Amino acid sequence: MSESVAVRGTVATSPRHVTPEAGSAITSFRLVTDDRAARPAGAQQPAGPGQDPRRGARRDPESNWFTVTAFGELAVSAAACVARGDPLVVTGRLRVRDWAGEQLGVTVEIEAEAIGHDLARGRSRFTRSTRALALTDAPGGRGDPTGSDP
Repeated sequence: MSESVAVRGTVATSPRHVTPEAGSAITSFRLVTDDRAARPAGAQQPAGPGQDPRRGARRDPESNWFTVTAFGELAVSAAACVARGDPLVVTGRLRVRDWAGEQLGVTVEIEAEAIGHDLARGRSRFTRSTRALALTDAPGGRGDPTGSDP
């Protein structure tokens, strides 16, 4: 299964960045989505199913976990800008994979096409990458990145 998705969540693990000898850079991290991110600070989880009888604690039945993987320039930028706890919006191709080991399981992955900080939950400052600056200055490029070109 491979479909385009947009997911809003929180980075749950420190990004792991590798640059193989042959091939492009790769950055991956886990992203968790839940309705807690949308609730005001201090608000209680709505009543309903979700009581864990073994521990007597609430568990959030609405949480979803994704492995996000970025390649190339996006991987380099993600490694420099994304940290555990950051609120993000990720778009990309969804891949669902079954696996077997001691137990059967399912891994849900997003091959990222774009990653950005969720501005509804904070502020961010954008800095163009060196490659993007070179493209704007090149003949036939998009021109002045400040928008002052006629």
